[in-house]
Amino acid sequence: MDVTTEFDAAAATYDRLVGASPGYYSNLSRSARRMRIPGVMNGAGGAGLHLLDLGCGTGASTLALLAAAPQARITAVDASAGMLAQARQADWPARVSFVHARAEELADAGVHGPFDGIFAAYLVRNLPDPDPVLARLCDQLAPGAPLAVHDYTLDGRARSAAIWTAVCWSVIIPAGKVVTGRAALYRYLWRSVLHFDTVDALAERLRGHGLVDTRIETMPGWERGIVHTVVARRPA
Repeated sequence: MDVTTEFDAAAATYDRLVGASPGYYSNLSRSARRMRIPGVMNGAGGAGLHLLDLGCGTGASTLALLAAAPQARITAVDASAGMLAQARQADWPARVSFVHARAEELADAGVHGPFDGIFAAYLVRNLPDPDPVLARLCDQLAPGAPLAVHDYTLDGRARSAAIWTAVCWSVIIPAGKVVTGRAALYRYLWRSVLHFDTVDALAERLRGHGLVDTRIETMPGWERGIVHTVVARRPA
């Protein structure tokens, strides 16, 4: 299955589907705030900062990042032209720009750091080979800047995997089929989460690329132990 093609096909109805998921938007906002971006926490609102939202989809993560750093310049990137078309329909401030590019081809698309923070929501799990992308992202961080990964990444407990499977097959996959007419993307979502890193392994993966001060925080409700924010920083 080509994941980007499936996202293109689902783009027109994607926001309606995820909007029915309790906590979807608020959890993105939590992760954006958890970045603790230098230059935002001191009350400056991120003025003069340049942030990267990689895997921005229809712009929900971009909106979360903009709320966390309202004065920052944000470059939002996605590989799906369909998702970006939906994102661009919103009314964005001039300091937010959207770029169509795969995560592996940022330089070719003219996307360059250094970035004062990188937000990657529901991205790393979907990369065929995450480590080369993560290595380049870490190189593009300014000293002391955070990289935040927001994703379905299980805590390693059998209970969490069982809850994930139950929710997928009772809610997510049937709803995806009804709303979009296609179920392949949502069956892939179920499988990809089970096969992806545990949250501890993801944190270790980031440390392996030289990042420090790693923090892991989960979400409330049924997503506890299933959806996490993993934040790490480039050494100052």
